[in-house]
Amino acid sequence: MNIQDLLKQDVMLLDLQAQSKEAAVDEMVESLVAHGYVTDFQIFKDGIMAREAQTSTGLGDGIAMPHSKNVAVKEAVVLFAKSVSGLDYESLDGQPTDLFFMIAAPEGANDTHLAALADLSKYLLQDGFAAQLRQASSPEQVLALFNQQEEAAAAPAAEVDQDADFLVAVTACTTGIAHTYMAQEALQKQAAEMGIGIKVETNGASGVGNPLSDADIARAKGVIIAADKAVEMARFAGKPLVNRPVADGIRKTEELIKLALDPATPVYEASQDAAKVAESAGGSGLYRHLMSGVSQMLPFVIGGGILIALAFLFDQMLGVPQDQLANLGSYHQISALFKAIGGAAFGFMLPVLAGYIAYSIAEKPGLAAGFVAGALASSGAAWGHVPFAAGGEASLALSGVSSGFLGALVGGFLAGYVVNFLKKALANLPRSLEGIKSILLFPLLGIGLTGFLMLFVNIPMAAINTGLNNFLEGLSGSSAVLVGLVVGGMMAIDMGGPFNKAAYIFGTGTLAASVVTGGSVVMAAVMAGGMVPPLAIFVATLLFKNKFTEEERNSGLTNIIMGLSFITEGAIPFAAADPARAIPSFVAGSALAGGLVGLASIKLMAPHGGVFVVALTSNPLLYLVFILIGAVVSGVLYGYFKKTSK
Repeated sequence: MNIQDLLKQDVMLLDLQAQSKEAAVDEMVESLVAHGYVTDFQIFKDGIMAREAQTSTGLGDGIAMPHSKNVAVKEAVVLFAKSVSGLDYESLDGQPTDLFFMIAAPEGANDTHLAALADLSKYLLQDGFAAQLRQASSPEQVLALFNQQEEAAAAPAAEVDQDADFLVAVTACTTGIAHTYMAQEALQKQAAEMGIGIKVETNGASGVGNPLSDADIARAKGVIIAADKAVEMARFAGKPLVNRPVADGIRKTEELIKLALDPATPVYEASQDAAKVAESAGGSGLYRHLMSGVSQMLPFVIGGGILIALAFLFDQMLGVPQDQLANLGSYHQISALFKAIGGAAFGFMLPVLAGYIAYSIAEKPGLAAGFVAGALASSGAAWGHVPFAAGGEASLALSGVSSGFLGALVGGFLAGYVVNFLKKALANLPRSLEGIKSILLFPLLGIGLTGFLMLFVNIPMAAINTGLNNFLEGLSGSSAVLVGLVVGGMMAIDMGGPFNKAAYIFGTGTLAASVVTGGSVVMAAVMAGGMVPPLAIFVATLLFKNKFTEEERNSGLTNIIMGLSFITEGAIPFAAADPARAIPSFVAGSALAGGLVGLASIKLMAPHGGVFVVALTSNPLLYLVFILIGAVVSGVLYGYFKKTSK
């Protein structure tokens, strides 16, 4: 696929009427919606404007590339628009903008689409091409110009003198669609004009492109980072490095190249605080570190948890003698096999959680210390008093009580900040010892210090974890209802955001301790609450057809699958379009479903799967009834309060 496949003639606007930035965005989005490429005007516009709030996509020289990877995009497309008089688009060079390329990529855009979109930057930076576009008077002429440019680009490029100065660079923007590749092309073009060799790595939405090898970095006289998000930095230790926003990689290429070659440019030290590097790239906060660990942990929890749950299900189906119920889940050979595999996956849960929290804070040096912290949380190692023959003395003991999810969470943060402390403490070591820091000092001191601290952290965390597990195991009546109401409602507050994730993380944390006793009531309430909002959309579009457009009704059918699959995010477009009515309606039904699950003490042994794992609940039929009740309540409320769509 090439860019011509995405430049659709039917959406082109060769006489854009808007005179302001937002009006221009509105006019272009309206064209995409009118031709069926975007399903919801407001959601897609919000995505475009959110990107503009980070850095203007007005690149200068009269060109703007507003873009969004968005749930409202039905099919990847590039809209070309031209303003005869130009308008103030808050461009990076402060000049009027008259050529617009609005890029709409689906939420799950594949690498082929993204590669084609990246090619757009190569065309726009060719000398004279923008001027030719300004003269085009029909969509056919626009496409013809791109075809001609493609043929010209196929000609072999001039070779750079191998003895010339050589640089390496990394480009990255927050969405990884447009600026990433514009900066790459601009740097390559400017370096060629200056007779300088350069290799540019792109950290785009489709992953790392044109990766830099160790040999490339070793050969380079300097490094250019043109990025608005964190990139791997430790590999550039000892090299002069220029770190600027991605926009500078487009507009100030000559300046960046000269700085990278300037002997006065500071040499990058790998011991620089990784948290500061991440913060400068636009990411910061405890939540980001937590989600880094959780996202890496979930595959182990989901895969291992479902396999363990299947082990119990098989034993229940095949039958287990009354006197062997203690071996339920491993009595039959097939069950024992599933439980062994699932248990192996589950065993990685806490080390992976803590390890990748530490990795997010301190980069690679924090990984080993974080894994050890998670392992110690799992084993229950703690500092206590063990009586010897000569009397009681303080000694290391395995408490036998895991500090669990809470201990691993605290341990991950502890490991990350311990390693960051070591980076600062060892920053002034002689250069001759630089090589042993990463392979000896950070692992040895990081694991040692974190491990000793965890011996003390595990004591209160184990107590809290034990108390919490005892409380959850004893849930019944009003306490179970209350917990179910809270976690069920949280799943619908932001449908994939911090509240939703917090409830889900809490549910999976309780599952780890309860899966061997039949599952977790909290996990069951969480999944029920998360399934309600998408199903409520279907109920509302079915019962209140006159209030929804045909497109919205079709989307309601899609939400059946999403709801049954426990994909709460399916309801986001409706919630974003009318949050004041949709979100309270969804929360009401989700909380009701969660509360009913708690009232009936229904347990779930799987952390995900929706209707496909309903057999792993303690009462499948009643569980489905409660979800249906919640969906109907939410659907009726939402449909009743919703205003009729125009």
